[in-house]
Order: sequence, then structure tokens, then C-alpha cells
Amino acid sequence: MNIQQTAFVTGGASGIGRATVLRLAEDGFRVIAMDRNTAAVEQLVKDAAAFDGRVVGCVTDVCDRKAISAILDSESRVDVMVCAAGIGPSHPFDEITDDEFRSVLEVNLLGVFIPAQEAVRRMKPGGRVITVSSRAALGGTGFAHYVASKAGVIGLTRAMAMELRQKKIAVNSIAPGFTDTGLTRAMSPDQHAAASALEPAGRPAAPEEIANSIAFFASPRTSFITGQTLFVDGGKSLGGLGL
Repeated sequence: MNIQQTAFVTGGASGIGRATVLRLAEDGFRVIAMDRNTAAVEQLVKDAAAFDGRVVGCVTDVCDRKAISAILDSESRVDVMVCAAGIGPSHPFDEITDDEFRSVLEVNLLGVFIPAQEAVRRMKPGGRVITVSSRAALGGTGFAHYVASKAGVIGLTRAMAMELRQKKIAVNSIAPGFTDTGLTRAMSPDQHAAASALEPAGRPAAPEEIANSIAFFASPRTSFITGQTLFVDGGKSLGGLGL
């Protein structure tokens, strides 16, 4: 990039978000990592010291519109918004409470809508929004509220892309499969091993593998692609795994 562009990453201090911050900084972006975990934000900035100040950490709640707006206004340009913040609790369908369902929708869906909307209000033609949905949008058992929220992210992505294409702002989504993050590490070792064995590669994706795909959509060179959801799951979403 001849002119340094600025990217914002929600959920940027851990998991896929953290890997994305580091990958975009490596690609030459100035990256603003937004996360509500103060200790994790501070650690990220320390770990990114080699990027000569291109990684900035901001502690904020992804659903706090006023705070998100202030962070965006603190920078001179908004080129890329990556909406990677999310939660993934697991409960049987008949045990999910109303409050639990609302909480997941608030973080995973409203928490995409707010930063994406605030970003596009400030973007010039050529801007890019990348949402992080999930293979779970295709369905799954034990986390219906999560499935619903991620299916909503894909629908929101398509709607944004259709409305913003005349403004030349590209909006795409990455749908990871089972990925080795803090969320999945919260599973018991036996559960984690069983889930890993169901993957075509016999292992979860590394956060860096998902970040590489996000970096693809973040590049100005791919700005003609919009409204797409890219499944990054080692091929499991293809089905037909039997011999």
C-alpha cells in the first residue's frame, strides 16, 4: 500500500481477532484492536511492539455505540472494519433462557451491526467490511442461539453489501469451522479431541489460518468482491466425508 490504511478489529485481543490484528499489521495496515479485556489488550500491544506502533489497543464494549464512534473518530481514516467479536455458549435447545438468547444475539449480531454501521458512515469508496460468521450458520446441535446469531450475521452481510455497492464499499464474511481459540479450549479435553476428530484434517483450524482469509478480503486488491461468505473449514461444509 502506498498510503497506509487503517483497519479496526473488534474482539481484537484474542483468538481469531488477535491473529487478524497481527496479520494486518504485517501487511502494512495501522490496526486498532478493540476488545473489552483490558489485560489481553495490553498484552497484544506488547506482543506487537515490533510493528513500530502500528498496533493500537482500545478497551471497549462492542455494543457501546458512543465508545465505538469515539474510537473511529480518533483516527484520520477508516478503511477496513473487521467484526470478529463474539461469544459461543453451549446449551441444549430446551434449556436456553430468554436472557441467554438475547445475550448471544446482542454480542454476535448487534455487536456486528453497530461497528459496521459506524464504520461505513466514515468510509470512502474502496472501504471494506469483513464480518466473522461461522460454519454453524448451516446448523448444529447444542447452541441454537449461536447458530441463529451467526446465520443473522450472514444475512446482515448480504444486506449491507447490496446497499453499499453503489458507494463502492465491499462487505464480505468469513465463516470459520472449528478453530483452536479460547472459546473452544473451554471445552473439556475429551470434547475438544472429539470435535477435532470430526474435522476433515483431523484438527481444528489455527486462528492464523482464519486471519489469512480475513486479510484477503481486507486487501484493496479484492475490493470488487462483495456480498460473499467464504467458508474456511477445511472442507467440512462440503459434506460427503464418508469413504
